[in-house]
Amino acid sequence: MTLTGEEQHSAALTTAGVHEAIVKAQRCLLGLQRPSGEWCGELEGDSILESEFILLMESIGRTRDPLTLKVAAYLRKQQTPDGGWSIYPGAPNDVSATVKAYFALKLMGDRPDEPHMQRARERALELGGAPAANSFTKIYLALFGQYDWEHVPAIPPEIMLLPRSFFFNIYSMSSWSRTILVPLSIIWSYRPRFSVRPECEIDELFPGGREGCRRRLQAHTPFPSWRHFFLFIDAGLKFLDSLPVKPWRKRSLAAAERWMLDRFKKSAGLGAIFPPIVNSIWALHCRGYSLESPEVKSQLDELYNLVIEEKEDARIQPCASPVWDTALACIALDETGLPLNHPSYEAAIQWLEEMEIREEGDWSVARRNLEPGGWCFEYANEYYPDIDDTAMALIALARVAPGRDAMIRRALTWTLGMQCRNGGWASFDADNDRELLCEFPFADHNAMIDPPTADITGRVLEMLAAYGYNERSGSVKSAIDFLRREQEPDGSWFGRWGVNYIYGTWQVLKGLSAIGVSQEDPCIVRGAHWLASVQNPDGGWGETCESYHDPGLRGRGPSTASQTAWAIMGLIAAGGVKSQAVRRGVEYLLGTQRPAGDWSEEHFTGTGFPEVFYLKYHLYPLYFPLFALGMFARAAVPGFAAAPVSH
Repeated sequence: MTLTGEEQHSAALTTAGVHEAIVKAQRCLLGLQRPSGEWCGELEGDSILESEFILLMESIGRTRDPLTLKVAAYLRKQQTPDGGWSIYPGAPNDVSATVKAYFALKLMGDRPDEPHMQRARERALELGGAPAANSFTKIYLALFGQYDWEHVPAIPPEIMLLPRSFFFNIYSMSSWSRTILVPLSIIWSYRPRFSVRPECEIDELFPGGREGCRRRLQAHTPFPSWRHFFLFIDAGLKFLDSLPVKPWRKRSLAAAERWMLDRFKKSAGLGAIFPPIVNSIWALHCRGYSLESPEVKSQLDELYNLVIEEKEDARIQPCASPVWDTALACIALDETGLPLNHPSYEAAIQWLEEMEIREEGDWSVARRNLEPGGWCFEYANEYYPDIDDTAMALIALARVAPGRDAMIRRALTWTLGMQCRNGGWASFDADNDRELLCEFPFADHNAMIDPPTADITGRVLEMLAAYGYNERSGSVKSAIDFLRREQEPDGSWFGRWGVNYIYGTWQVLKGLSAIGVSQEDPCIVRGAHWLASVQNPDGGWGETCESYHDPGLRGRGPSTASQTAWAIMGLIAAGGVKSQAVRRGVEYLLGTQRPAGDWSEEHFTGTGFPEVFYLKYHLYPLYFPLFALGMFARAAVPGFAAAPVSH
């Protein structure tokens, strides 16, 4: 490809400066490998994690525990100058996060007349108060008598009995929604109420008073819509629930309980993520399990494993990311010339071998005859391997661990078998794309389905290329067609699992180029031109999470190390290693590297649920810049690949 303004990179950029930056970053990354062989950086979310932790601790009588006090201290620090709480740094205050934090702090004893609580209350009311919060927040408030169960969405446990032939069943929703909603269906059926002290109630967060404001579920438009239809269904379900006879309730509750308990096995908690773990503890309480029961203790232990405790405060991770971090660390080290006989690789690959998933999970409902294989994101999540982590692990194995043929064959077969009918790949399931489910009243967390995405599909193509596939292969052809259809008019691609269009465009360009699509292909040229067009004046790239709300902001935001690295790699994959854009991007990385070898990054560049939940991967501003510098050095620095830079 050819970019406007292309010029040769400077000599200084191809020698000592790049070499020194790579050596420092390598040493920093190698120093973070754990004794058991993996890398696992902190995974940071927003304040809803701390708020919900406090709510759970209140329900089990542990709000005065030293750890809970530390979590409350951290929650107070997260309050913004505007008075509320946001879901990523620099974002506007979020009503659900603010309402939940205010209630959690009242439970911790913060008085409503304290300045920070006054500001929080005023901000919450400006945002609409408790009635404007999302469905999950209202359910959590209802657990403590602060919202009416009749005004939260119905989640009847009878959904457990619906067969696969029904349009809506538990396997037609995304895996993460499944693990969240199954325990919530138990909770909704029992409608427990944990008592709180009168001074902890939050009637003041209802504009006009709790009895005077509208609390019923509302449609978004006065015109007939699917939302109206599902609100009608919701009302019908609540009417049926009010009847004295519920013929399938006992059976459905037992099925939901059994479903949960089965998925506790070989898992770091239900779904290995924070919300289902919390919900499962409350669901077990409803079913009569005590705090001392092995089932509840196991989930509490997994929850405590997500806590990062400091001297003065403590914060909560949504989950752990060891497979993802380990695969990317190996790839970045290999890209920068670390010798294949380095002991770091052997330890990491041995750990990955131990993490291979060999049991059928929820995915097998749609792919009954497919042999298990692959990896999950977390330390243990047997029911939920995912295509993204499996592809990344396979790329790492292809680079640094030849000879694991049986394991590689299983993972390859599983990945190919999970391709969706439209040619793309999703994250956990195949053909999980019934968009109408997103209109359900309890679906305002914006992630009811798991459709194929451009970023994962691009990564799978990159992985397949590493194992000899090319653009003429049957599965590859349909995947390329899918990516062509998904390209935006300006040349970019949407990024589902990273922020956002920079992430998606990088991964698609890398995948298409690796699999053999010509760098002169119009879709590659357009993607590369878009990346070059959104480069910041400082030479870096950045994009805020706000681009999920407003696509007009795609590619716009303060420069970050990880997003700059993605853009550099995308441009190099498209043939632009000698371009002015790449040269300036590399200069930005060299100029912002810290003495320890890593890069500072305050902004969130990872995505959980678009528009709802974002992530900060603390290792992103280390292995991604290292990866990008390695790609640049291999393509532009004479003799680099033959000269290892660290031992």
